[in-house]
Amino acid sequence: GVVEACLLHMLKRRAAGFLRTDKVAALFTKVGKTCPIAGDVCKKVQELQQQVESRKNQPNGQEPLKRQGSTTSKTPVLTPQAIKHIWVRTALIEKVLDKIVQYIVDNCSKYYEKEALLADPVCGPILASLLVGPCALEYTKLKTADHYWTDPSADELVQRHRIHGAHGRQDSPSKRPALGIRKRHSSGSTSEDRFAASAREYVESLHQNSRTHLLYGKNNVLVQPKDDLEAIPGYLSLHQSADSLTLKWTPNQLMNGTLGDSE
Repeated sequence: GVVEACLLHMLKRRAAGFLRTDKVAALFTKVGKTCPIAGDVCKKVQELQQQVESRKNQPNGQEPLKRQGSTTSKTPVLTPQAIKHIWVRTALIEKVLDKIVQYIVDNCSKYYEKEALLADPVCGPILASLLVGPCALEYTKLKTADHYWTDPSADELVQRHRIHGAHGRQDSPSKRPALGIRKRHSSGSTSEDRFAASAREYVESLHQNSRTHLLYGKNNVLVQPKDDLEAIPGYLSLHQSADSLTLKWTPNQLMNGTLGDSE
């Protein structure tokens, strides 16, 4: 949606088409006449649109039967949001969106007014450069809202790591190791040091999940839960989601697996 807004900013009328309601489609179609890469995207989008129309016209009972014998059964069912942004989405999945935008920037006088974003000598190339990264990704599993999962509590994550660590260690099968090695200061064992290092790396990613971005993390941040208790060191992290910022803090004792009977 953001890329489409940039592409539509001060687009010339004759470039968008006088009677076409889908200006992005008109732009891609016109660019595809002189840019072979954009032309290929136009063909693929037309094929996808034909498949969507054929599915709409088919009865619900006959659709699975046709899918089983069809060579295009691997084509994913497009959601309304995907159909809305089908031009930019297809170019992104085909990893050519950055090349198409760069072509438009190089030939901006044909399609845009002088004050347009893509006609700007700085902003236009920057937009094309920013799209290089997204176009390098493999979009094999696009997420929808129902695929999001919540972040388990730190205690659950620590327990999972203990169980996984018990199977991974062959030197002490009878005793399940704790997440942290409390004797690591007095022991010179390299295996224990490596295990402690892996535990610390695991702890640093405790609050990561598919919905939030970790902006900042710092260990040994002191928190005083009550006036009559001493300050407790812990791991503090700042996360950004779609609509909020969240601070999380986990005590070092819990991370090291040495919480004991402490509240």
